[in-house]
Amino acid sequence: MDLLFAVVGWIGAVLLLAGYVLVTQSRLPGDGAAYQLMNLLGSLGLMASSAYSAAWPSAGLNLIWAGIGVLALIKLARVGAST
Repeated sequence: MDLLFAVVGWIGAVLLLAGYVLVTQSRLPGDGAAYQLMNLLGSLGLMASSAYSAAWPSAGLNLIWAGIGVLALIKLARVGAST
C-alpha cells in the first residue's frame, strides 16, 4: 500500500506541476476545463497520499484545492450549458 499511495502522490504532483507549467507558458488557458481538471486530479492524488501518510496540513490544503477545482468545473459546465 505504501508504494501505491506514493505513486498516486507523485502522479498528483506531476499533474499540478504540468498544469502550472502549461499555463505559465501560455500553452493552456488558466480558466479552461483542462487546467481545472489537472488541478482537481492532481490535488486528489496528493490529498490521498498525504492522508495516508498522516500529513494532515498537506491533506487539508489539497482538499481545499480540490474543492476549488470542483467549483471551477461546475462554473465552466454551467457557462457551457447556457451557450
